[in-house]
Amino acid sequence: MTFLAMLTIVDPELNQKVRPSHLRYISDLYRQGKVLMAGPFGDGSGGLVIYHNVEEAEAKELAEADPVVQSGARTLKLVPWTVLTLPIVES
Repeated sequence: MTFLAMLTIVDPELNQKVRPSHLRYISDLYRQGKVLMAGPFGDGSGGLVIYHNVEEAEAKELAEADPVVQSGARTLKLVPWTVLTLPIVES
């Protein structure tokens, strides 16, 4: 399954402090095949992590263990996401 973790910054100073740990954590999960993509929102309010090939309990555990969530620098909203396979239309 696939889950979206929306991480909203609530403490900008603390966020800057723990951001390197957050990036290492997400990179490690990417190498393990548990994170498909991640990145910041364009407005600077936070970011998104896409967990995939994990069940809900594991996605919740991984998202809650993120250093930015553990520290209280960001809030977490985790939602399941259905990835659609779109047909290719020939013109």
